[in-house]
Amino acid sequence: MKTQLAFMFGGRSVEHEISVISAQQAIAAADKTKYDIIPIYIAKDGMMYTHPEMTSVDAFKNVKELIKKANRVILVNDGGSVKIEKYPKPFFGGVIGTVDVVIPVMHGTWGEDGNLQGYLETLMVPYAGCDTASSALGMDKVLMKQVLQANGVPVLPCEYFYTRAWVESPDEIIAKIEKIGYPVIVKPASLGSSVGIKIAKNQDELKEAVDEAASYSEKILVEKAITALREINCSAMGDSDEVKTSVCEEPFSGDEILSYKDKYMKGGKGKTGKSSGMASLDRKVPADLDKETETKIRGYVADTFKALGCSGVSRVDCMIDKETGEIFVNEINTVPGSLAYYLFCERLSDAKQFFSDLLEEGGRKQEKQILETGALKRVKTVGKSGAFRSAVGA
Repeated sequence: MKTQLAFMFGGRSVEHEISVISAQQAIAAADKTKYDIIPIYIAKDGMMYTHPEMTSVDAFKNVKELIKKANRVILVNDGGSVKIEKYPKPFFGGVIGTVDVVIPVMHGTWGEDGNLQGYLETLMVPYAGCDTASSALGMDKVLMKQVLQANGVPVLPCEYFYTRAWVESPDEIIAKIEKIGYPVIVKPASLGSSVGIKIAKNQDELKEAVDEAASYSEKILVEKAITALREINCSAMGDSDEVKTSVCEEPFSGDEILSYKDKYMKGGKGKTGKSSGMASLDRKVPADLDKETETKIRGYVADTFKALGCSGVSRVDCMIDKETGEIFVNEINTVPGSLAYYLFCERLSDAKQFFSDLLEEGGRKQEKQILETGALKRVKTVGKSGAFRSAVGA
């Protein structure tokens, strides 16, 4: 019997469309001989829908029409089995199916920040990827930097503050920031995909950048900008017991920083005219690095993954100061664009094993929950990751 594998994507974040692209790539690569695919689309109003056509990106050309013919659904724990039910539930025929395991493919707030993961843990349904705590740490750039600093992972000097403090005492905050020295990068503390990020080279630009970041987040991070910058990305897969790192990539930006447009609106467009997400970014894979630098970066990536308690697959974005040769960890993406498959596979058509590995290697923490609660007792325990691995058909 095939595993009932649900992909959850969309959501209320400004990264909604990116999530749809990433999910469609993952769905296309999933091994249909092992898994029955269930698309669960979360619309921008937070409502959940499912329909067979939601396994194709073409269906999302007209979302309103797609939703009209889809079933609005909720997930219900029914004695250890998680059911997909129509909502409102009709008198007859309300159950559409069951879910054995979930791959969350939701970027940004309400999806990548631990909210969705906590919801799935409450339902007691296994899922691939980072748990609630590591997702929350990865999303909050300030907390992430504090954890990395405590674990000896190099990060740039920074200051952070809340928007209310900025309104009440901007001069005091500016004075602290200017001790770091211009130029600085101003970021919303809890957002991804380079949304709301600006470089400030003087006080006027700083104020403008803070106003921009404040429109996305109440907590704002300001850190030293590297003027001679190389950006290098590398992904990690596994859990706290075992981590493997991918090849490194060097993305190329059309601006001073890698922007949302660079990541998701350039190149890689197929017949639909839609972007192919991070997989379409202008980049060099593998990056042209000497062995010592590559080894350091991959080591920092593994250290970051472990320090934050990650599992599944994450992408860690690093920076090299070309003038000094210093390497810094910039941030982690716990649900990376395109799920970072392209750093482990040359082509999407090669990605079946990648997504099988993602399910298997991301399950250690969910396995612990399953064993503690007695959920999914019907599943035979086999292999290193026990209940979770058998739940996903391993």
